Amino acid sequence: MSRIGKLPVNLPAGVTVTVSPDNVVSVKGPLGTLSQKVDSDITVTVEGNEVHVTRPTDQPRHRSMHGLYRSLIHNMVVGVSEGYQIQQELVGVGYKAEMQGSVLQMSLGYSHDIYFEMPKEITATAVTEKKSNPIVTLKSIDKQLIGQVAAKIRSLRKPEPYKGKGIKFVGEQLRRKAGKSANAK
Repeated sequence: MSRIGKLPVNLPAGVTVTVSPDNVVSVKGPLGTLSQKVDSDITVTVEGNEVHVTRPTDQPRHRSMHGLYRSLIHNMVVGVSEGYQIQQELVGVGYKAEMQGSVLQMSLGYSHDIYFEMPKEITATAVTEKKSNPIVTLKSIDKQLIGQVAAKIRSLRKPEPYKGKGIKFVGEQLRRKAGKSANAK
């Protein structure tokens, strides 16, 4: 049995889970509501303050979906109760970021500014303090969506290995390379 799939999902106070007859799991909490369609072979049951995910057979297809759907339900429960937050740092001379409504405007060393429209499910803030790099903070209840948006923002200027310039996650360790060595003889 799947090590992840067999673990029950504990529901914190204020979070309710409902399973519709067509196998759509809805999770409602203080921060919002999320729903996920579950494959018809996987059974989701709510017992007290725990959610159990079971599979019918040990076929590879069922085994792979067992842990997947348990993780997706767990991510929804954490999202509606606590929420998710990702912080990204813009490292580079002249790199700037600021929010204008739901649009993130960034200056990343190109000849033009980059305007990034945020989905309505994500709230973003851009903070620039003196003598430090600008930090963009993303908050959402949907882990998949916030990760996808953070990856898209990072792809606009990936950190390079020589000086470390680019957009990186706060706390991320970059693999740095040595520059050219001057061996002139």
